[in-house]
Amino acid sequence: MRFAPARAASAITARQGLKKRNGGTDRMNDISELERRILYALERIDIATAQLGEGAAAKVQEAPVANSIDIDVLKAELEAERLANAQLTERVRAIKEKQETMVVALEKKVGRLTQQLEANGTELQHQRQLNVDLTAINRKLSEAARTGLIDAETLNQSMETELAALRVARSAEMAEVEEIMAELRPLIGEVA
Repeated sequence: MRFAPARAASAITARQGLKKRNGGTDRMNDISELERRILYALERIDIATAQLGEGAAAKVQEAPVANSIDIDVLKAELEAERLANAQLTERVRAIKEKQETMVVALEKKVGRLTQQLEANGTELQHQRQLNVDLTAINRKLSEAARTGLIDAETLNQSMETELAALRVARSAEMAEVEEIMAELRPLIGEVA
């Protein structure tokens, strides 16, 4: 299978056509050089392909027994790789399940902590307002004490505000205890 004669004839025809169109410029010399190099490369490819074909046929005839042994070894290696792949797939599945479980638990914890934070924020605002009210009532009581006229309504208002402040403080303490218990419950469950 030689490429040179057929390609050389078509290349010569193409070169003559280009000379007529271009008026025989230096480009033709460049094209001729490229054509010569391409034809030489095609010849080398043709020779190498022929040599490879002959060498491969000789190797197949020489080692039919070696091929069957190689096939058995390759089959054993393939089976070992399949087993390793199955084990790795199982590990990945287990890790993925564990990760999904952890993500769900963390999402629940974040939701719970968000609710606690919102409740604590509401309690804090309520407590600040009660402190403002308590300060105002105490001022009224101080002024009334200076004048010597403390009326029952101002005294009752002061006591109610102070009682509400104590209730809010108690509620905040209970919320804090509940937060601590919420953190301890999983730990107690792990120990039990």
